[in-house]
Amino acid sequence: MSEEDLERYEAEIELALVQEYRTVVPLFRYVVETERRFYLANEVKVTVRDGATPVVVEVELYDAWVWDMYRPARFVPHVRVLTFRDVNIERLPERDT
Repeated sequence: MSEEDLERYEAEIELALVQEYRTVVPLFRYVVETERRFYLANEVKVTVRDGATPVVVEVELYDAWVWDMYRPARFVPHVRVLTFRDVNIERLPERDT
């Protein structure tokens, strides 16, 4: 596979991921962004563990979707993230039912 073929393949996967995101985002209540990943989730629990240096942030996500173009299954029931870096959590607007 040439470099051009690989770039085309990755572009196609990323486009499919964007389309999937647009389809599934109405199913979720939160957007969570870490330094390594982007998630959608319906429940988010944050625990700050400040007994150690540096401070560790533990984020647990339930009923989640993971933005990862190489992951075969993006829907997961539970995700646990441990990080020393910033975590951004946003509540999505309520959807009309």
